[in-house]
Amino acid sequence: MHRLVARFPRPDPDPGRQGRSSLVGADVSGRLGRYTIGARCYDVVSGEWPVYRAGRRAGVEMLGLHPGDRVLDLGCGTGLNFALLEAAVGPTGTIVGVDLSAAMLAQADARKQRHGWANVSLVQADAGSGDLTGVLGAGSADAALFTYALSVIDDGVAAWLSALAATRAGGRVAVVDLALPAGGWAVLAPLARIACFTGGVDLDREPWRWVVRDTRDVEQRMLRAGHIQVAAGTVPART
Repeated sequence: MHRLVARFPRPDPDPGRQGRSSLVGADVSGRLGRYTIGARCYDVVSGEWPVYRAGRRAGVEMLGLHPGDRVLDLGCGTGLNFALLEAAVGPTGTIVGVDLSAAMLAQADARKQRHGWANVSLVQADAGSGDLTGVLGAGSADAALFTYALSVIDDGVAAWLSALAATRAGGRVAVVDLALPAGGWAVLAPLARIACFTGGVDLDREPWRWVVRDTRDVEQRMLRAGHIQVAAGTVPART
């Protein structure tokens, strides 16, 4: 296995505070623990193909990527977005997968090696630390994507703002996340709630609204009776 590029978040100035761990290696408790323990079987049990793949496809499509683009896949997990992103940016493009869980990144690296994607790099980092620009460079990306991640990352707001800073003005950012189904499908809300709880999803966060608030030329879609919410927008010019 190729060596991962490891980056460590800064220690929390208040170790007694509830929230994210101050060490990347301390990833076996709380929300992160779910993804550490279940990394090997995540692709099988996550409901990817019957339900959640549709959100990934929409998010990548709404980024409007071009061959040669550099795209950040934030909270990349096992790399389920990589094939879609590869098709969009081509071999001249670059995909940077960022995740805090070493176990999930190991699965992403195995996927990368199986497919021979030389233009995929993996970074172990806490997006919620608010220091993505220190890891990746300010304005260094043409696009950034969060799929089913911002409602799980402990400090989602910090992760979102950091992603905006790491994406160039005029670049696109997309958020794919979860809500309870509505309308005639509301009968399935209890099952959706269980699935979200199992994945550590904060249903009250609604991070797609941050796209509407902080970007321009916003496009929104609701899939699976509103269970999947997708929003993408253009990063405004810095003032």
